[in-house]
Amino acid sequence: MAFRNRRAAALPAKLSRSWLLVNAAKPEDFAPALASEADSVIFDLEASVPDDKKAEALGYVSDALSSGMTAWVRVNGIDTDFWADDLAALSMVSGLRGVMLAMTEKPEQVTYTAMRLRAGTPVLALIESAVGIENATAIASAPGTFRLAFGLNDFRKDTGVSDDPMALAYARGKLVVASRVGQLPGAIDGPPAAGASAEQVTKEALLTASMGMTGKLSLSRDHVDHINAALAPSEDELSWAKELLDAHAAGASVGDGSYLPRLARAQKIADLADSYGLWNA
Repeated sequence: MAFRNRRAAALPAKLSRSWLLVNAAKPEDFAPALASEADSVIFDLEASVPDDKKAEALGYVSDALSSGMTAWVRVNGIDTDFWADDLAALSMVSGLRGVMLAMTEKPEQVTYTAMRLRAGTPVLALIESAVGIENATAIASAPGTFRLAFGLNDFRKDTGVSDDPMALAYARGKLVVASRVGQLPGAIDGPPAAGASAEQVTKEALLTASMGMTGKLSLSRDHVDHINAALAPSEDELSWAKELLDAHAAGASVGDGSYLPRLARAQKIADLADSYGLWNA
């Protein structure tokens, strides 16, 4: 039996920073992923599984999620031959935390997906094309949409843009703004390359944070800690928040018009620190 990391299991998915993708055709990787520090784990039935292995992989996932494991699942796109089978099987398992819908391009695709699952099952809309980016605001407002995620590599294939941050800034910004308009948690960025160094992962995750995105996909367990650290409040932010909150509790005067916004930000940092277990880290 695989046991989920206790801290991660208790963390609401709306606050998840690292989203670890695990090849659904390799059930031997399920337990190590669940025991890792990944805030959320996604069993991947789509990109990592060839067509002739998808039925077998779905069986592995269904067995795991019916036998005590809990995880998210990336399902195949609505226009594929596998989408309906994926949802039919997943609607019957007890350990499903939610699904990630590959190749989301229209709001109704999310709604149709949610309708085939148990009521209230959240759907992550993975946006991987120019059409999806342009429809991001409507997708964010669709019934069933929980968060937006950026399918970075497929988006680059679709559009021909490079991996330069400037070339991808519009797409990332669109997802951030759409998430805000749809009153969703922060958008989830695409993953670093599977073989990226720790330094590269940290650099990319800091860029993710600078764009206003609050989560990041991961293809490797080795990247999870670096993503979590980069997308959490920094030591300087924690110190600043603690000092301001302590001063406020001791009766500090309001001072000027910036005081209440700063106090609200300090409280948000403190709440995140509590959720991520950072105060005593």
